Amino acid sequence: MMYKLIIKPFLFQFDPEKAHKITVGILKFICNIPLGSQVLKAIFNYHHPALHTNIFGLQFPNPVGLAAGFDKDGHYISEMECLGYGFIEVGTVTPLAQTGNPKPRLFRLPKDHALINRMGFNNLGAEALALRLKSKKTNLIIGGNIGKNKDTPNDNAADDYLKCFNTLFPYVDYFVVNVSSPNTPGLRALQDKEPLTNLLNLLQGLNKAKASSKPILLKIAPDLTNEQLDEIIEIIKLTEISGVIATNTTITRSGLNTNEEELSEIGNGGLSGSPLTNRSTEVISYIYQKSKAAFPIIGVGGIQSANDAIDKLKAGASLVQIYTGMIYEGPALIKTINKKLVEIGYNSKIN
Repeated sequence: MMYKLIIKPFLFQFDPEKAHKITVGILKFICNIPLGSQVLKAIFNYHHPALHTNIFGLQFPNPVGLAAGFDKDGHYISEMECLGYGFIEVGTVTPLAQTGNPKPRLFRLPKDHALINRMGFNNLGAEALALRLKSKKTNLIIGGNIGKNKDTPNDNAADDYLKCFNTLFPYVDYFVVNVSSPNTPGLRALQDKEPLTNLLNLLQGLNKAKASSKPILLKIAPDLTNEQLDEIIEIIKLTEISGVIATNTTITRSGLNTNEEELSEIGNGGLSGSPLTNRSTEVISYIYQKSKAAFPIIGVGGIQSANDAIDKLKAGASLVQIYTGMIYEGPALIKTINKKLVEIGYNSKIN
């Protein structure tokens, strides 16, 4: 209640990127003062044996994770753990540091409980992230979301993914191959069958050559047709990667309450939040049913309530992730989802 009445109106006075810096700065400050972390955990954490979820051979304390994009460089892992997340996905990270697209590049659509971003994989690079993860002081499950540098041609994209994979391998629990962001020119072309199969085969070959392999997941766009989703299912089975994250942001703008003039002024970028709720759930359901539950799915896109999360789990997701929902609903959303799951008798799978 305090978040919606006081904190959100205050933060929404600022540019979204500035508001993000203020938010994580306050969290870091609280966690650095005596008993600060304990107070946050007492407020936001919710533990129950029924929430324990074993997926990909990993034991998650609860099925609600932080989606990639919020903590690209792994600066706030301990702080996010204090808010009750069961796992955190860092990135998207690229081999070399890059500044991303020109600002402004992050926009709120309050009438739609949505965001549009065209960040462009701004990050400090894989080596810097690896060093930070090496010194992390938590056992929280960490996923590494990897991509290619903007200046790397698609013909050489595999090299970037392999570099990120090797660099982060000792420090993350699972990997996510991001070929579905709309904000790196030409990236989504890597979702086509031949380049995607080649990329995933290369990563799996490297993975299996390690002493102990790690789960590799593919993050897909919500804008794929059923025929393209069929190809994705086929590719996952063929390459034997561990699963899918459905879905990334969308490039569509249909059915929004925000007026056309404002949308035109904002321009290109990936749309997240409530407008994505139904489509991402549809994609989860389609993949789950068409593949006959052949692999796990992490559901993300438009989760702004406990019921939204439950819908995705019922559709076939094994885990869920939030980001935009936390911006509009506040960090108590994680606890709200977990409590509701226990109330309805969640036991690692409710579909």
